[in-house]
Amino acid sequence: MRSRWCSIVLIIFFISCSSIQRKEGEWVSIFNGKDLEGWSPKFTGEKYGVNYLNTFQVRDGKLVVNYNAYDTFDNNFGHIFYREKLSQFRLRLEYRFIGQKVTGAPSWAFKNSGIKYHSLHPSELPLDQVLLVAPEAQILGSDGKMKRFTGNVCTAGTHIEMNNRLITEHCTNSSYPAINDTTWVKMELEVHGSELIGHKINGKKVLEYSKPQYDDSDEFAKELIKKGYPKILSEGYVALQAEGHPIEFRNIELMKLND
Repeated sequence: MRSRWCSIVLIIFFISCSSIQRKEGEWVSIFNGKDLEGWSPKFTGEKYGVNYLNTFQVRDGKLVVNYNAYDTFDNNFGHIFYREKLSQFRLRLEYRFIGQKVTGAPSWAFKNSGIKYHSLHPSELPLDQVLLVAPEAQILGSDGKMKRFTGNVCTAGTHIEMNNRLITEHCTNSSYPAINDTTWVKMELEVHGSELIGHKINGKKVLEYSKPQYDDSDEFAKELIKKGYPKILSEGYVALQAEGHPIEFRNIELMKLND
């Protein structure tokens, strides 16, 4: 009898472990399409949690970066952060640029956005921080004339390594041409801590690198290192950017990976 109960307990244990394993390997929606639950904004010059001029909105199931209430941009760079700290994960979404760049936004902000990851929690950021110090999977659109790529990597206050070489340039292009219309584009970011990061556009791998790390010549990054933060970035928070051009996101999904 005792042997039978032990067998039952073991079966339940293995079923439970299998369920956990499946959960860690499943895609889960992290944007409900109704409101901004689970997401919090941070803008340059504004306290954490202030959605400046209602820039981040939800419309027809989409997370929208909207500038209708702006007279001018005035360096109001924004990010909206997902609530959970992440290290090993895949994140996928669809995006498209719409409308025109807001008056006063820098020229480079034309059809420019991105997915930041391994960021500090937004409550820890300086009030006036302009470019979020964290690596970025960059999202770009085109006007049909300029040669541009999307799915690039940019590194405000950080560096990366590619092919065992430290890359200090601010942005490194992918191999995927930027789209010049309002077609929905699928983007995926796969992150294995600090060991390997990959970008995909429309299912195609376009970039791979490793060891995102603080740039010790950047003032804010230097202060973080002095305070004991690890120089190599292996975890943090994910954020979507608002840099001056309207953009829509939908089907935002997360898959947690095993260590």
